[in-house]
Amino acid sequence: MTTDQTTRAAQTPAPEGDVLAPRKLKTPILLGAFALVSLFAFVFTVVGETTRIDVSNRGGSIQLDPISVPTMPANLVLTVLMFALAGFALKRALDRKPVPMWITAVFAALWVVALIIWVGAGANVPLAWLLTGTLALSTPIVFGSMAGLVSERSGVVNIAIEGQLLSGAFASALVSSLTGSWVAGLIAAMVAGVLISCILALFAITYWVEQVVVGVVINMIVLGLTDFLYSGLMSSDSAKYNSPDRYPVWSIPGLSEIPVLGPLLFSNTIVVYGLFLLVPLMVVLLFNSKWGIRTRAVGEHPKAADTVGINVNATRWRNVLLSGAIAGFGGSYYTLGLVGAFGSEVTSGQGYIALAALIFGRWHPVYATLAAILFGFASNFRTLASQVGADLPTELLAMVPYIVTVLAVVGFVGQSRAPAASGKPYIKAGR
Repeated sequence: MTTDQTTRAAQTPAPEGDVLAPRKLKTPILLGAFALVSLFAFVFTVVGETTRIDVSNRGGSIQLDPISVPTMPANLVLTVLMFALAGFALKRALDRKPVPMWITAVFAALWVVALIIWVGAGANVPLAWLLTGTLALSTPIVFGSMAGLVSERSGVVNIAIEGQLLSGAFASALVSSLTGSWVAGLIAAMVAGVLISCILALFAITYWVEQVVVGVVINMIVLGLTDFLYSGLMSSDSAKYNSPDRYPVWSIPGLSEIPVLGPLLFSNTIVVYGLFLLVPLMVVLLFNSKWGIRTRAVGEHPKAADTVGINVNATRWRNVLLSGAIAGFGGSYYTLGLVGAFGSEVTSGQGYIALAALIFGRWHPVYATLAAILFGFASNFRTLASQVGADLPTELLAMVPYIVTVLAVVGFVGQSRAPAASGKPYIKAGR
């Protein structure tokens, strides 16, 4: 090799594959920390206690004896499994490999089970009630996450999920009360969500306004408007304006009597059944349909999508409107399903939690749903703790859902990558 060839070879950059990726230790460290919490809190503080898991449905025809679980040995086994997962995640990180999302999901499930066993030490844990309550509280969060997914995968940041949920809750209660029909209330909720999305799309897509600012402003406007109408209209005559026809519970004969799974999967309202269909449908459409390919294209590389003939802004408009319909559908569950009437700030910031679930779930329908269910359980945990007589401060229990949200976002947001063009308006060349 000549001197010139040697010089050129030295100046040639190394192939990209030869560059060592940085070690990302955040997830293994967090998993190890939570495993230590499980060891010292869930294992060493419950020596000699027994947790009884009640697997029978309340009022069901099939009644089974509670399952007695020795609290300390059971949680010790679960904690060992947690340390094993944390060790595996650490090995992956040291080898400069990404930590799979399933490790975090399985770890979270083990940790939650250990928490339930620990809280229920010396008492009965009504498993069917716990799971159905968690599903009920998770349902609007999942719908909010799917609404954010549809919008953000196309490149539009949807901070307005809270406003979409709240408008859907208000419109469904008002229209259902006036018409006496939950069907009319459901349609009104979806229309209200779409109207909110029109405002978001108009300013974010057409007029290129900062999307986060638009979303926050929309939330404030919807909050103020619904509070004004609630105090000025609904409160004055609640029998006429705030007594909606609630969603009927449709039970599948035979299947709804199965212990635990029966009331969880086969005895629900139309919104929960819609949830069971929405998530797998979103997976199929997003990754295996023309719509999904175009959505991801305009969210990742809008200029390239435009080059091949995709109308970027029209696609974003359609997706944002669809996100409003999905969020409105979910928002109706607050008033026609959970509460039975509209109340001031009935959504209680759940739209922001839905956004956190979307980030935690890495903009994937299944992982975002699992994250939403985790947040739903955190909301239900306060009731569980009081029901089993756990000696925990009520103020701390009220903070649990938001603590979990902050930990999830702070701990794992670094592992998530939003769509490359998310939050960036597309300005076509020559305009």
